[in-house]
Amino acid sequence: MKLRFLGATGTVTGSKYLLSTGVSNLLVDCGLFQGLKALRERNWRPLPVAPAAIQHVLLTHAHLDHSGYVPLLVKRGYRGRVSASRGTCDLCRILLPDAGHLQEEEAQYAARHGFSRHHPPQPLYAEADAFTSLQRFDGLDFGQATDFGGAYRATLHPAGHILGAAIIEIEAEGVRVVFSGDLGRMNDPLMRPPTPLRETDYLIVESTYGNRRHDPAEPGAVLARHLTRALARGGVVVVPAFAVGRAQTLLYLIHRLKAQRAIPDVPVFLNSPMAADVTQLYQRYQAEHRLSAADYAAACRSAVIVNSADESRALNRKQGPMIIISASGMATGGRVLHHLKAFAPDPRNMILLAGFQAAGTRGAALAAGTDAVKIHGGYVPVRAEVVQLDNLSAHADYAEILQWLEGFAHPPRRVFVTHGEPAAADELRRRITERLGWRVSVPEYLEEVNLE
Repeated sequence: MKLRFLGATGTVTGSKYLLSTGVSNLLVDCGLFQGLKALRERNWRPLPVAPAAIQHVLLTHAHLDHSGYVPLLVKRGYRGRVSASRGTCDLCRILLPDAGHLQEEEAQYAARHGFSRHHPPQPLYAEADAFTSLQRFDGLDFGQATDFGGAYRATLHPAGHILGAAIIEIEAEGVRVVFSGDLGRMNDPLMRPPTPLRETDYLIVESTYGNRRHDPAEPGAVLARHLTRALARGGVVVVPAFAVGRAQTLLYLIHRLKAQRAIPDVPVFLNSPMAADVTQLYQRYQAEHRLSAADYAAACRSAVIVNSADESRALNRKQGPMIIISASGMATGGRVLHHLKAFAPDPRNMILLAGFQAAGTRGAALAAGTDAVKIHGGYVPVRAEVVQLDNLSAHADYAEILQWLEGFAHPPRRVFVTHGEPAAADELRRRITERLGWRVSVPEYLEEVNLE
C-alpha cells in the first residue's frame, strides 16, 4: 500500500491524502488550497491523480480546507461516493453550496469592477456544482467500522474541533493507518476533547499549532478585556470568524459575558446566514458538544441574524458601539470584506482575529500589522486596532497534541507530520522525536511512501 501527500504539506490548507493498493485508490480529505497565490493556483491545475481513478473519498470534517475541493473533483470526473460523519455531511450541505455561491459572486463583482486579470473572471466551481456533488455523500456513525469495496475498512472517532470532526482509522492489507484530521482542544468551551486511540501502524498528524502554546487564560476573560476597550471608545468590533465552530463559540461567550455584565450590552450582529444555519445543527448533535439546551437557546438569541445583502450593506452605515461577526475566518472572502472596507480605516474600531491565520491571507497580513490590506482590487488603510486571540482556536496546541499522542500504547512504525506551516511542522516533529522517541518525518508535496 502506498500513501501520497497531495496537500497540507508546507501549509495548513489543501488537505488531501491518497491511499493506494493494487486495485483501489482512496482519497482521505478533499480540501481547497487557500492563502498564498502559489497555493491557490494549485486548485486550478489538474489533480496529480485522475478523479475517475479514485474509488472513494473519506472526509475528516467539513472545513473547506478539508472538503471544499469535492465539487471540483466531481466536476472533473469523480464518480464514486463521499463518506463522512453525519454531522460533516450536514455541514457540507451548507458550506459547499455557499462556497460555490461566493465564488460566483466574487467573479461577477470582479467582472463589474474590472480588477481581475482573467476575462471574463470564472469561479472555480458554481453553486450548482456543489449541489451536484452532495448527491454523492453518505453519512457514517462514529465508532462503527465500514467496509469499502473489500479493499478498505474505516472507523471514525470524534476529534473535537468542530461538529462532526473525525479521526479516521483505516485498515487495508493488514496495515492500520490513522489520520488525525484537525484535533480539538482538551478543554474547549464548546466541543468535547478528541478521542484517545491505542494502536496504529502509521499515523498522519496535524501541526497547525505545532510550535505554539495557547494562552492559558480563560478565553472569555481575554475576550472581555479587548471588547470592553473597543466598545468604550464607541468602536465597531469586526470579527472575521469561521461559520463552523468559531462563530458559535463567540456567540456563546458573548452571551455569557453580557449575562455576567462583563461587557456592555451592545448590539451583536451575526452577518452570515450560513453561520446561522450551522448554529441550528448544534441542537441536532447535542452529544458532540458541551452546550446545554438552555445555553444553546440563549446563544442563538444573543445576536441579530443578518440575512440579505441589503441588510449587510446597511450595517456599514451604522455607528458603534456594536459587534459584527461575519465569515470568513481568515478574511479570504464573503461579506466580512465589505465590513473591513467600511471600518478598518477608523482607529476607534477593532478587528478581532479569533484563530489561526494562514500565510498569504488577509487575516495573516492584518495580524502582522499591515497598514493597508488589498480588497476588491484596491488598498484599504488599516487604522483600526487589530487583535489576535489564539486561545479561541479550535486546534490543539503542541502540548495537547503530545498529550493525545501519549495515549497510544505502542509507537507507530512511522509518523507523518502535516497540515502546518514549515516551522510549526518541523517543531512538532522535533518534539515528538525527543519526547516519545518515535520515527517522525515531515513529508513534501506529492511525496509518496510505502506502508509495509
